[in-house]
Amino acid sequence: MPQSAGIISGIQRMVLYETRARYFLVGTNQAQTKHRVLKIDRTEPKDLVIIDDKHVYNQQEVRELLGRLDLGNRTKIGQKGSSGLSRAVSAFGIVGFVRFLEGYYIVLITKRRKMADIGGHSIYKIEDTSMIYIPNDSVRVTHPDEARYVRIFQNVDLSSNFYFSYSYDLSHSLQYNLTLLQRPYELWSSPSSSEEEEVQTQSKQDSFDIFEEEGLPTQVVYGLQNEPYYKYVWNGKLLERVKDIVHHDWLMYIIHGFCGQSKLLIYGRPVYITLIARRSSKFAGTRFLKRGANCEGDVANEVETEQIVHDASVMSFIAGSYSSYVQVRGSVPLYWSQDISTMMPKPPIRLDQADPYAHVAALHFDQMLQRFGSPIIILNLVKKREKRKHEKILSEELYPAVINLNQFLPPENCIDYIAWDMARYTKSKLCNVLDRLSMIAENVVKRTGFFINRSDFYCHTIRPDDRWGDLGGHLTASGRVQTGVLRTNCVDCLDRTNTAQFMVGKCALAYQLYALGMIDKPKLQFDTDCVRLFEELYEDHGDTLSLQYGGSQLVHRVKTYRKIAPWTQHSKDIMQTLSRYYSNAFSDADRQDAINLFLQVYQPSESKPHLWELPTDFYLHQRNTMALPQDRRSYTQWWSGGILSYLPVAYDEVACEDTMKKVKVKRVNRFDEGTDIYTEFFKPYELTSFDDTFCIAMTNSAREFMPKTVGVDPSPFTVRKPEETGKSVLGNKSSKEETLLQRKTAASAPPPPSEEAISSTSEDDSEEDRDDDGSVSQRSTPIKLLTESGESNRTQEEFQQQQQQQQQQSFKEPYGLNLAEFPSDDDLLIYERFAHLGESQHRVERTEHINLANIICLEPVSCFSEDSVYAVSPPQVDRDTRDEFESHVMASQGQVRVLCRDDMLMYREYVKNRYM
Repeated sequence: MPQSAGIISGIQRMVLYETRARYFLVGTNQAQTKHRVLKIDRTEPKDLVIIDDKHVYNQQEVRELLGRLDLGNRTKIGQKGSSGLSRAVSAFGIVGFVRFLEGYYIVLITKRRKMADIGGHSIYKIEDTSMIYIPNDSVRVTHPDEARYVRIFQNVDLSSNFYFSYSYDLSHSLQYNLTLLQRPYELWSSPSSSEEEEVQTQSKQDSFDIFEEEGLPTQVVYGLQNEPYYKYVWNGKLLERVKDIVHHDWLMYIIHGFCGQSKLLIYGRPVYITLIARRSSKFAGTRFLKRGANCEGDVANEVETEQIVHDASVMSFIAGSYSSYVQVRGSVPLYWSQDISTMMPKPPIRLDQADPYAHVAALHFDQMLQRFGSPIIILNLVKKREKRKHEKILSEELYPAVINLNQFLPPENCIDYIAWDMARYTKSKLCNVLDRLSMIAENVVKRTGFFINRSDFYCHTIRPDDRWGDLGGHLTASGRVQTGVLRTNCVDCLDRTNTAQFMVGKCALAYQLYALGMIDKPKLQFDTDCVRLFEELYEDHGDTLSLQYGGSQLVHRVKTYRKIAPWTQHSKDIMQTLSRYYSNAFSDADRQDAINLFLQVYQPSESKPHLWELPTDFYLHQRNTMALPQDRRSYTQWWSGGILSYLPVAYDEVACEDTMKKVKVKRVNRFDEGTDIYTEFFKPYELTSFDDTFCIAMTNSAREFMPKTVGVDPSPFTVRKPEETGKSVLGNKSSKEETLLQRKTAASAPPPPSEEAISSTSEDDSEEDRDDDGSVSQRSTPIKLLTESGESNRTQEEFQQQQQQQQQQSFKEPYGLNLAEFPSDDDLLIYERFAHLGESQHRVERTEHINLANIICLEPVSCFSEDSVYAVSPPQVDRDTRDEFESHVMASQGQVRVLCRDDMLMYREYVKNRYM
């Protein structure tokens, strides 16, 4: 069966050219061998007219086309000016087309930055965009409120945590993307259209296939083009207007959330840990303005977090080892909200609608069953005991809803509900929060399993682990598949949720590394380089998601729940709480309007009230409440048809008629540019540099966390004390602590003996210490103060002793021994022999007589007559070899030597066998 490969976008760079009547968008692939042209009309004041001829141009044809356009748009022949074809902007992709009250705008990505690499597929972050008005000024119909809508739209900062890829579907998980490659496509391969066949035959003529020339069949792969999962696509509505008009290569879907990648070095073997968070574009918004769920089952602050672990020494999806684990966070799926008009830090929670049959929760869990399979495990972290009912209201409503839905499901596919008051456990001095979370995480991972694209190692059979045998999920011929998902929630789904997700991710990471053959037991300890690297990745992930939804970074971190956070962390927590309160009270409404406008939940029109005039956006997100439903869903069979028959495997990952309709399949050459990820990543057709190819500045476990001393176990799974690590887990001391410590020791400590010590202390000093008038130079003050105060020589001797001790410590750290101690006789004898050996090996003139009895005898290291670093005799080359080399040199210069009789006979034999 032919292999399958995802189709790489044929447009990765584009240039926008403008004339008075049209915009011409010229797009090209990475190798700049195939070009497409999009024509946009500028004479329509309010309509979008786009023409895509679907033709693929080569470089010469594009130059001729642009030359003709430039010549045809000049007012006079030979005139060079603004009336011809001018280059407007260069870009890397189209975000979309948007219209407010005047004409359409085109939003282009002008800057990008590579953030991660998964199997040669690059993931980019949008760094800058350009918003260009399409209609010409001569036909523009101005509106007074247009500029205000543009400002609101641009409040969504596209340069902040928006990601895209040309060859990897970011809206789907790695498990979906790799299982998609393993489906049987013989029955679903669609015949190529006439235009595509013409393009393929033309490229076939241009290329040279050595296998086809020798009579062997051409190597064919199935090129796959899959529909994105629109729930996590943020520019789907912006591209909806042109989706059916232009070629698929022009469409580039972006996600919003987080993407980070770190390198775990295991004795030099690189393992990449990637964290991708996809924020839902349905019912999206800010903290107090979006709570609960809408009438379609979409919940607020819904984020799908996926951790991908793969061996970076092998790049291919087919030959490499890849593993992933997915978990979800989201608001409690009920009709509830909080009234923010009272300006309280914690507004009261209220249930907006009675839902006795759990209709909204059924819609939500139906989506999850279809995407993730079963079991769905709910981890509810809201408070259970409160003096006044606040968070408890949600638990009292969610638990009966889950019980109601479970009575209609088969027992093996029921929804699991785990309620645990994390805040109460945190306040208790007798309970360890993370130990309890690790127990929950172990049970969750055992039930859901994880994804890996390779079968078990033989060592797992020889040395079986008890936890590995109990692991759940679905076993396939090529590995394991995760079935089901953990859904974590608290009230905000920020601080407590992120810590719980970190503990579950840490447990899953241990199983992933064990499955990849990196560790001997599926268990990871705290205070190891691996867990610290993973914790830093998750904290960045939590801070980013918290800023997007809550307006501030995380208030409570993993260190807070471990109770090892420094005392300065409390002041930072207070500042983050104040920042979150300020953002929720004053800026969230503007951010919500910008999100509604960007996602086209609200589309401006002159017949409707303006966005800022709406008293609420409730009816924008609850569209079904404005109309009577034609088909009311069943309260007992609340799931979609066909889902139960495939459980526990997710319905979206099964090869059936409905799912295969979303995939376009075509047969292409294996070395075609549209599917060859090797050529896409390494670019062998152009001169590249290491800085461009390896431009991701990712965190490295060996560089950032491993101690710099000699003799320490370099394994990232070794437990280390906080002071031993390269980056302390407790964080650096504050500047005030450093100031007090320096002033206390300034009168008694000698000056640092080395430049390293000086630089290390000066880096920790704050700017206040340097500018303080009372402080004096650390290098000269101690000696000067003590000598002027009339101290005796005894004090100076103490200085020298302290200085020698510091020198011994500074030498002992990098070299592993104390240089002040005199070496032993055995060590001196070994050193003398080494010195004599060096003299005999590196002497230029060997005229002196060497007594071989005093040195160690060694075999010569080469067959040369002379052997030293200064004199090496060249090897002898025979005449035939020299003639052969000279003939090659002459052939490269175009001077082919006369063929001899043997060569002529060999050529005639080749022609006879080939053609006769």
